[in-house]
Order: sequence, then structure tokens, then C-alpha cells
Amino acid sequence: MTRLFHISRFFCTFAGMETKKKQIIFIVNPISGTKSKEGLEGLIKATIDTNKFDWKIVKTEYAGHAAELARSYAEQGIDIVVAVGGDGTVNEVARSLAQTQTALGIVPCGSGNGLARHLCLPMNMKKSLQIINQAHIIDIDYAMANDQAFFCTCGMGFDAHVALLFANSGSRGLSTYAKLVLREGMTYQPSHYVVRTAESDEELHIDAFLLDVGNAAQYGNNTYIAPGASVRDGLLNLVFVEHINKPARIKLMTDLFMKTIDTNKHVTVLKSTAFHVHREADAAFQFDGDPMVAGTDFDIRIVPAGLKVVANGAKIEDKAKPNKLQSLLFAGKKVNP
Repeated sequence: MTRLFHISRFFCTFAGMETKKKQIIFIVNPISGTKSKEGLEGLIKATIDTNKFDWKIVKTEYAGHAAELARSYAEQGIDIVVAVGGDGTVNEVARSLAQTQTALGIVPCGSGNGLARHLCLPMNMKKSLQIINQAHIIDIDYAMANDQAFFCTCGMGFDAHVALLFANSGSRGLSTYAKLVLREGMTYQPSHYVVRTAESDEELHIDAFLLDVGNAAQYGNNTYIAPGASVRDGLLNLVFVEHINKPARIKLMTDLFMKTIDTNKHVTVLKSTAFHVHREADAAFQFDGDPMVAGTDFDIRIVPAGLKVVANGAKIEDKAKPNKLQSLLFAGKKVNP
């Protein structure tokens, strides 16, 4: 009888371990992004299965607070930390969760939503919470530019120049970004770069209008700099655009939105696990859309499967291949130099 009791208690304990609730923390930046977060708590109550999850909302109070909170919750072994905000909030949280067992969830509330869009996450708050509730967790790559982690892109040249203007524009959204791209694309002058890959010490000297390294396919706002890039292949895509005239720049701007930039005759794409990039002077540099003035040398490398994320089980990522109509109208169309 005693033996049967111990066996029964063992199986009850084992069953209890199997049904232990997962812990979710929602980190909300009240002032970030372009969407109102009013009603979030009610949506969470209506969507998140309390038989499977315990959850809590925590609001940030100052710049950098999201990173501190995420780091602390990862150290506590929280299962999922959800960033509710724009790209800045998502990136803060993601950097703190990299190389931990805590998964990043995203409720996108920004204007760009680069990582969320690449991961095919809904822009609708309720639908994004439904993805969180499914808790389909995968490992994805991220990358380092010197000591700075990024998840979608980093770059120098035209994209960094536009990112700086966008940050200082006082207006967010796709229309503002598109206007800046079209306006500045007519006058921006190229810079000289020296590039090496991890596979070779051979130096590639280029005069580039734009030089970007993509872990994911897009900057955000469905602007695709590296069509075909994957956050699960252990590779980075370096994309550079040679010095081009104004008609060719118009075609280039179109290609960014049509997922066809890699077919443009003025564009070269290199794939590697790491790149070293040298430029001649300090200038603008962006990582995931955050602009800054940086130095002349960059070591950029992939960190394979270094971040756990809550993914869309129906479609893991958008590699940004053009559809048939986009291919027919835009891919490979030639512009006279």
C-alpha cells in the first residue's frame, strides 16, 4: 500500500511538472511607437490562456529601462518577455534576451516594425497576442557590429543618412520615410569603402551610394534591402550600391519597395558569416534604424541561433521574394547609366 502511494505521488508530481504555467511579462513603453496601448490589458485578459500562462504588465519609466527590465527577468528565468512598443523598445528587449533561455515576444506598435514584419507577426494588437498565446518558440540569428547587437540591418551611407533625418523629422510613418528616401536619393554622394569577408583576406575597394548588412530582409515599413535574407541561415547579406546617376536612383528607390533590389544591375550582394568594413572618415551609421555618428572600422559578424523568439507558426519569416507581378514589372529592368 505504501509503495502504491509513493508511485501515485510520483506520477502526480510528474503530471504537475508537465502542466506548470509559463510566465509572461509584457514590457510596455507608454510613449513609444505610433499606436495607442489603451485597451492592452483587456485584450490580454481576453486572449492569453490563464490555464497555461501567468502574466504581468510592466511599464517603462525612462530611456533604457526596457533593457534593464528584460535583463532582470531573463536572470529570473521568466519564459517569455514581450516588447510592446516600437522598434527601439523591441531592440532594447531583444539585446537583453540574447544568449538567454527567455524568449522574445513582440506586440508591434511602431512605424517600422522591421523584425516583427520579417517574422510575419501581425500588426494588429489582438492578433499579435494570439501569436503570443500559441507560444511557438524558435531560435533565430542576430548580429554584432563591433560591440553593438542588431537584428535586422546595420548600414552606412545613404540608409544611415536617411535614418538620421527620419529620427529628427518630428513625423513618423511610411509616408515620411518614403518622402525622405525619394528627396535625398537625388543628391546624396557616395563614399569609398574597403570590404573583407570571413572567407578571404582579399580587399574589395568600392565607391558605394549605400552599404548595408542584412540579417533580415527589410529595414522596416516593408522597405526591402536584402530580399532573400533569412534569420535562420547563419549568414549575413552585405548589399552595396555603386555610384549611380539620378534616373538609376529612381529605379533603386522603387526596387526597395518592390523586393527587387537584388536584381538591379548596380547592386552587388555578398554572403558571409562576417565582414570587416573600413571607410575614410567618421560619418552616419545605423543599426536597426537607430542612427549615430560612428568611426571608420566595423567588424560585423553573425551570431547563429542566439535569440529565442515567439514566432508565427503559420509562417516563420518573410524572405521578401517578389510576387509574379513585381517580378514582371520591376525585376531586372535596365536603366541606362
